[in-house]
Amino acid sequence: MSVPEWKHFEHGADIGVYGSGTTVAEAFIQAAQALTAVITNPDAVAATIKIEIECEAPDLELLFVDWLNALIYEMAIRNMLFSRFEMELEASHLHAFVWGEKLDQNKHQPAVEVKGATYTALKVSQDKDDIWYAQTVVDV
Repeated sequence: MSVPEWKHFEHGADIGVYGSGTTVAEAFIQAAQALTAVITNPDAVAATIKIEIECEAPDLELLFVDWLNALIYEMAIRNMLFSRFEMELEASHLHAFVWGEKLDQNKHQPAVEVKGATYTALKVSQDKDDIWYAQTVVDV
């Protein structure tokens, strides 16, 4: 397994998103890439418009769900997709900049609409090799 990494995992009618990295922030960013990849190929999304996102939650798992839901919200209200992510994470506060572009049906050919991140299979943890993992199921 390589780090950083993102991938999907099957979960009934929904889909799981997973990210890993050497830091919590890197794992969250990789999971954000997985979120975009649920919808379209992230490589097809130009990083031309910059958006700022802030989240706060009492623990890392809730912060992870808030992060993904903030991305989903921004995608919905701005009709955008994101492909580049930068993040600072301090305790229970997340401050990020994300870049993307307006959704173009012909260019992006979206497979599904992600409705929200859930608490199903939610886990944020660090393994014995100090690699951070973040995963949850998103409702599509």
